[in-house]
Amino acid sequence: MADIVKKATRESYGEALAELADKYDDLVVLDADLAAATKTGIFKKKYPERFIDCGIAEANMMGVAAGLASTGKKVFASSFAMFAAGRAYEIVRNSIGYPHINVKIGATHAGISVGEDGATHQCNEDIALMRTIPGMTIINPADDVEAKAAVEAAINIDGPVYMRFGRLAVPVFNDKATYKFEVGKGIQLKDGKDVTIIATGLMVNEARMAAETLEKDGISARVINIHTIKPIDKEIICKAARETGVIVTAEEHSIIGGLGSAVAETVTECCPVPVVKIGVNDVFGHSGPAVDLLKEFGLSAENIVEKAKYAVTLKK
Repeated sequence: MADIVKKATRESYGEALAELADKYDDLVVLDADLAAATKTGIFKKKYPERFIDCGIAEANMMGVAAGLASTGKKVFASSFAMFAAGRAYEIVRNSIGYPHINVKIGATHAGISVGEDGATHQCNEDIALMRTIPGMTIINPADDVEAKAAVEAAINIDGPVYMRFGRLAVPVFNDKATYKFEVGKGIQLKDGKDVTIIATGLMVNEARMAAETLEKDGISARVINIHTIKPIDKEIICKAARETGVIVTAEEHSIIGGLGSAVAETVTECCPVPVVKIGVNDVFGHSGPAVDLLKEFGLSAENIVEKAKYAVTLKK
C-alpha cells in the first residue's frame, strides 16, 4: 500500500491562491502579520504587488477588504480563525455581511488542533458565529484536494465566504482527477443502512476509518462529507435520516452552533431522528500536542465508533 500523504489545509490554501492568481488577475490577498503561518506568504512571494500586510489589526483588515471588494477586486482576507471570526466579528458582520460584500475570509488555525497555542487560539466557536450572519457561505474542507477546489469555488460565489483551514497535516484521501466540489452539496463517501456519520473538516477522514471498524463489527455505516456548512445540503441529510434512522455528527468545533446543530435543525424539519453530536463539549481547550488533544476531546475514529454503536441503540 502506498504511503498516506498528509498536508495541512492551510498550506493548500496558500498554494491555491498563488496558482489561481494567474487565472484571476484582479485577485488581491490581505493578511494580518501572519503570512508565514496562514501560508499567504506563498502568494506574497509570487505577487508582492497584489498582497497587503495590514499588520496586527484584523478588524481594520476586514474594513480594507470590504473597500477593495467594493471596487470589483476579488479579495481574500486571512488570519487565524480566532481573530478573523472572533476579534473582527463586528466588522465582518456590518461591513461585509450586511452590505453583502464579495470578501472571502481565509481563516486558518481553527479548532483544538492548533495544539500548543492553547485555549486563547483554539477557536471552536467560529462556525457558530459565522452561521448567524445572513448570506454568509461557510466552507470547511477535509483535505488538500478539497481545500484547493474550495478556494476557486469561493471566488465565483456572489457574496461573503468564510473558509476554515487547519494547522495540522491531515491525510489526503480525495482523488484530484475525479473530485468535484459543489457549493452546498454534501458528498456520500460510503453507503450504509444502520447509521449515518456526517462529518466535516479533519473529522471526515476519522469518520471513514470509523466506518471500516464498524463494518467489521457488523454495523453498516453511511459516511457523508459536509464541506459546506452553510448553505447546508438538506436533501442528502434528510435522505440519510429517512434511510438509516439515526445520525452521528463529527466536527472539530463546539457541539453548540456548528455542524451538529445545523444537522439537528435540518432533521427536525424533515425527518426527526436521534442526532448524536461529537465535538468539543462546551469547554475551552488547553495547550498540548495536537494529536493528543484530538484524542482527549473525543475527536477520533475510536470515539465515532463508540458513539455510532450507542446511536444505533436509540433507533425506534
